[in-house]
Amino acid sequence: MSVKEVAPEYSADSPEPIQLNDESDFEQIISPDGLVSICGFASLLSEHSARTTFPDLVNFRVARLRGFRRVFANATPIFFERGIAKPETKEFSSSCVEPSEGETLIVTVFEIQKSEVSEFIKREPEFRFLAVVPETLDGMPFNNRAVVCARWTDEDFFQIRCKGSKEIFYQYFGRYNIDKVFLDDILPCRVYLRHIVLAAKNLSDEAYNNFLDHSYLGDRRTTIREYLATAGAGIMEEEPPESLKVRYGG
Repeated sequence: MSVKEVAPEYSADSPEPIQLNDESDFEQIISPDGLVSICGFASLLSEHSARTTFPDLVNFRVARLRGFRRVFANATPIFFERGIAKPETKEFSSSCVEPSEGETLIVTVFEIQKSEVSEFIKREPEFRFLAVVPETLDGMPFNNRAVVCARWTDEDFFQIRCKGSKEIFYQYFGRYNIDKVFLDDILPCRVYLRHIVLAAKNLSDEAYNNFLDHSYLGDRRTTIREYLATAGAGIMEEEPPESLKVRYGG
């Protein structure tokens, strides 16, 4: 999907995003000192979690991202690998962002070395990478774009990330009996959702409330605040498996 195809979904004053399909595309957003900015909106709201993934990150800070909302509507293979997916109840979704006019997210931004981009792409295979322009909490646009993990279509995922190969798709998802990545009727992975809620709460009250009220289930109607008060009640009282307590501890 081209950038021009998604541009109409952004508010008039939001800079148009740049789609980054492969490692070479990242060259256009590398800073003069060889760094790439990453935008965290879910587990990467936690600096500890971010440093678990990117041990050498620098300049971890809080920002705003306009024109996007979070949705829990994509299957995630790592939850199956770690044994925390619950396919019997369809609780195996992580979070991504998608364009939504009028929405604003509290996010984090930090920098990694350009040499880390290749591993970043491999670690997040299901996402569409968009280079966006976050703002400071005072409303000043950042000088450098930051990469955010966004939703795309199954067809785009298959053609771009899987290069049209059923064998590649099988390695990503097929071996877990998943034939479609982006689904509107799946639910958040329980361990993962608890982790993000704690991470947002530890970041600030504003980040916490923003996460609860600007994150949605796949139906795009039910907020995470509503979900945790109804069908998701009890999630925050559940402890992660012992082997994952540090990684998913908020």
